[in-house]
Amino acid sequence: MIPETNSNYNPRLVARQRMGRAWQIVFMSSTVLALIFLIVLMLNIINSAFGLVALENTIAPSELADEPLEALEKEALVGILADNIRRNAGRKLEREQRFFADTLAFESQEKWDEVCARAEAPEGCSSTPRDHANVLALVYERVVEQQVLETYPLWDSITRGDEIRAEIEAQHPGATVEFWSWLDRNFLTTPMSSDAALAGVRTAILGSLWVIALTILFAFPTGVGAALYLQEYAPNNWLTRIIQTNIDNLAGVPSILYGMLGLAIFARTLEPITSGQFLGVGSENGRTILSASLTMALLILPVIIINAQEALRAVPSSLRNAAYGVGATRWQMIWSHVLPYAMPGILTGTILAVSRAIGETAPLLVVGAATFMTSDPNSIFSKFTVMPIQIFNWTSRPQAEFRNIAAAAIIVLLFILLTLNTTAILLRNRFSTRR
Repeated sequence: MIPETNSNYNPRLVARQRMGRAWQIVFMSSTVLALIFLIVLMLNIINSAFGLVALENTIAPSELADEPLEALEKEALVGILADNIRRNAGRKLEREQRFFADTLAFESQEKWDEVCARAEAPEGCSSTPRDHANVLALVYERVVEQQVLETYPLWDSITRGDEIRAEIEAQHPGATVEFWSWLDRNFLTTPMSSDAALAGVRTAILGSLWVIALTILFAFPTGVGAALYLQEYAPNNWLTRIIQTNIDNLAGVPSILYGMLGLAIFARTLEPITSGQFLGVGSENGRTILSASLTMALLILPVIIINAQEALRAVPSSLRNAAYGVGATRWQMIWSHVLPYAMPGILTGTILAVSRAIGETAPLLVVGAATFMTSDPNSIFSKFTVMPIQIFNWTSRPQAEFRNIAAAAIIVLLFILLTLNTTAILLRNRFSTRR
């Protein structure tokens, strides 16, 4: 507590106290301003993710079946598709992804075998069959043709609900008005669609989890190992200083350059490996989850190495000397004393690095992430898309409803990020209590 000033105080001390109070106000104002910006951002996202929607169907679902379409079996839904779309369109859908594992709905077996024997066989020849949610979305998209006429934000829906319903009834007779949560279970379990009302993020979520999991698997042990060598083993000479300088510089390189590096090395030069061709499985090119993960690992490696080195430097020298004093080797000293003490700091750096990686878009676009993809990734050699690219794709479209599902996808991405960070923080705290 700062004592009250009086005439006996040194004038310089009074000035320093006044300056200290001024800086305290500045720092507090910065914190409050940051919280205001965060709250405004979240309110804007929530305002777009919920609200009234005006809908119109080309064919009423009741005309297709006596019960709700959601209650029909997948075989019945495929039958509705076969009765209401052209056979060529059905063949195209089947070549993108099969409807059944053992039978064909639109293609003859002879033609299917011929198509799958080609050098560049369609994805349907190797991908898993469509599930019930996927086929249901196709029925709504291709047969029911549900159209979103107007969307309204949450605030307007609450304050002007009756007025909005009257406007829609006057402008679009026969249209239905519903309060929609664009973020619901179907949104999480449905693949991408060209219709915003039917689009989901399941494929993008799975792609993001695949990429992040492999990125951590590649980057964390490599980064910690490099930091241990540079801090505990490497001699202090010109070569070590050059390596250290380059690592520091790499942490500031724009991410798109890592994307170009990943495209040149992983997607093209190492294509037989990253595509899975050397195992006889996977994609026809190297633009796969494996290439993306290796690229993102390169992106976050400098951050992990630098933070791990700082954590290792913070370990007191007395711990090292105590280990040597009882006869421990260098590796025993590192494993039993240095690493447990430094692990909370190492995990903190890893949290920051992974948080950067999960929101990156540019390097993954360069490596070859898809902007529209309906089939789920099932191996490290699969084609992929990720949440940030899906959000970017939706926000760039002119239709207002795509901005609504982009807001819902942002909430999902934030939830995934917070979940990963919470897991890492719990691990960090567990290591902290062991020290």
